[in-house]
Amino acid sequence: MSAQPLPGILANLAPVLNQYGYVAVGGFITLEDFGIPVPGETILIAAAVYAGAGRLNIFIVGLVAVVAAIIGDNIGYAIGFFGGRALVLRFGQYVRLTSERLDKAEAFFARYGGLVVTGARFIEGLRQANGIVAGTIRMAWPRFLAFNALGAVLWVGLWTSVGYLAGSNITGIYHALTRYSLYVLIGLIVVVAAWIVRHIVRRHRGHNQSDPSSEEHHRRSRATRE
Repeated sequence: MSAQPLPGILANLAPVLNQYGYVAVGGFITLEDFGIPVPGETILIAAAVYAGAGRLNIFIVGLVAVVAAIIGDNIGYAIGFFGGRALVLRFGQYVRLTSERLDKAEAFFARYGGLVVTGARFIEGLRQANGIVAGTIRMAWPRFLAFNALGAVLWVGLWTSVGYLAGSNITGIYHALTRYSLYVLIGLIVVVAAWIVRHIVRRHRGHNQSDPSSEEHHRRSRATRE
């Protein structure tokens, strides 16, 4: 079967895919995931379009992409964990990882933890800084690995499915999905934050109700008012 022409910006990756195939997919995604500015997500979509035309195997594309995503983020985690913030900022300037961006990313991670590790994969910028920031703030590695693997599977599953099925319509779909992905992540964060607040409030109320000193305080307050 002849190769389906890649639409729009994906066409620039056709020569790379033609020559290196799965190696290009794995290499680009690995490099992108610890901060190197290469089009990892774009080549994943392009490879999925090729698979839809019979030039590549979609299952191998997906497997290579998941493994590469996990490896890339764990390299980033090691850089952040062992190098620390100073090393990250020293070399981060070359990949547009500024002190301000690192501060914002660290604040996100400190507050939302695993949810950010999973959801960050869908957001340009956070995807590249994901592992580095998690390592810098000393997030527990098993926890990071679990949420990172979940995010990799979801991310690869989304884009391989879209690329494989969308064909020549992929450019418009890609722009639409990336435009709204940030809003989806914000929505998820709001929902989870509301659930956490609700849980804390309920636990606090339960603690007060079971605290004898609290009950005694309420009785004294009523007696004083009477």
